[in-house]
Amino acid sequence: MKPSAAHIVIVEDDPVTRAKLAAYFSEAGYRVSEAEDGEAMREILAERPADLLMIDIQLPGEDGLALTRELRQGSEVGIILVTGRTDTVDRIVGLELGADDYVTKPFDQRELLARVKNLLRRVQRAASAPEAGSVRRFLGWTLDLGSRTLRGADGDFVDLTRAEFKALALLSANPGKVLSRDRLLHEIAHRDWDPADRTVDVVIRRLRQKLGDDSRHPRIIVTSHGEGYLFAAALGRSS
Repeated sequence: MKPSAAHIVIVEDDPVTRAKLAAYFSEAGYRVSEAEDGEAMREILAERPADLLMIDIQLPGEDGLALTRELRQGSEVGIILVTGRTDTVDRIVGLELGADDYVTKPFDQRELLARVKNLLRRVQRAASAPEAGSVRRFLGWTLDLGSRTLRGADGDFVDLTRAEFKALALLSANPGKVLSRDRLLHEIAHRDWDPADRTVDVVIRRLRQKLGDDSRHPRIIVTSHGEGYLFAAALGRSS
């Protein structure tokens, strides 16, 4: 294992699952720490920052969603939620709280390794490369990609979830272009879309509500039926 190897923290209360994952990722060349709950996770992070956390949603006491919310208050560390449930609501809540991806048990370890590698690359890329055109203005709104904020014409900030911010950033980067649900979901959750997954539609609906964009007569995010969504507002000068 290289000294510069990424540090992965596995937060899982089942000792067998935790040990299997730890052994697998250690063999793949990563530095791995194990935590059975949120308290153990905090002790590990206090000693050694993590590059990626793999968190089981159904932890005793503080569940994985609560830990994700806490971590996102001050960190852009990569987070993959692991769940035994297939409820779309769990996925949406996890992504909106700040998770980067989710996997459902039982999972293929090779697929999980591929997701870990992809997420680590994205985290490292985002940390080293500032985004061009960092401020976008439209219909009185100001979207600041650097500070990850949305401000209205009255100067008040609107609280966006991580998923909502990612969707709005991608749409506004492609004005006048229809973006498929598959592409939007890949940006939000880094996975392919399937017809049963309503994650994108729920995120867009909530985003429209916060923007005051009437879904029947939208001025900002327009639905292209059978295809996806389009950013229709004209962009002002960026800096």
